Amino acid sequence: MFFFLFYFFLLRLVYKEVSALAADPPEGIKIYPSEEDITELHTAIEGPEGTPYAGGVFRMRLVLGKDFPAAPPRGYFLTKIFHPNVGHKGEICVNVLKRDWKAELGLRHVLLTIKCLLIHPNPESALNEEAGRLLLEDYKEYASRARLLTEIHAMGGTSGAPQEPADGPQPKKHAGDPNKRVAGAGLVTNGVATNNLSNSSSSGNTNIVAKKKTDKKRALRRL
Repeated sequence: MFFFLFYFFLLRLVYKEVSALAADPPEGIKIYPSEEDITELHTAIEGPEGTPYAGGVFRMRLVLGKDFPAAPPRGYFLTKIFHPNVGHKGEICVNVLKRDWKAELGLRHVLLTIKCLLIHPNPESALNEEAGRLLLEDYKEYASRARLLTEIHAMGGTSGAPQEPADGPQPKKHAGDPNKRVAGAGLVTNGVATNNLSNSSSSGNTNIVAKKKTDKKRALRRL
């Protein structure tokens, strides 16, 4: 009975704080409360200007354990990011989520601290040792790596809201339409084949695409 009352009190406390956050979120942060589990909070943090993360939207998850608020929540980046204080599985290392935690700090303080971590990384408590080393020894290379991953993983024109993956491969547009299918080098439209690209133009475009793919593979092998 005591456990049930305590858990009910905890849920009310969490619901109140999460509702307040959703109604008035910190600047640059969006809140997506879980409909299935109130103790799990999804957020989207905008990359701060003047950092390698600018222009990106980084999805993150906060898990409130059974001991919250006596114990700190656990934070995970769902969007891949190159950062000294973010591990390869997305786990976040920041003092406010560890030894500096106080029950009265609240979730708003946690979110603001994590956003500040994008502006001022702490190489002394690095989970990603390579990122921490580059931050100290070669900031230009660190910023280049962080910016590349931001462009690849955090810039997709999405709002940052949690999305479910598509179930299986999606059918191609116009698949099975006899009036809109490719025949050889031409496009068949209403039964008439049209050759909309010259051979020289196609060859040039192929070379450009191949070069872009090669450059991108080289960059990804460095990660």
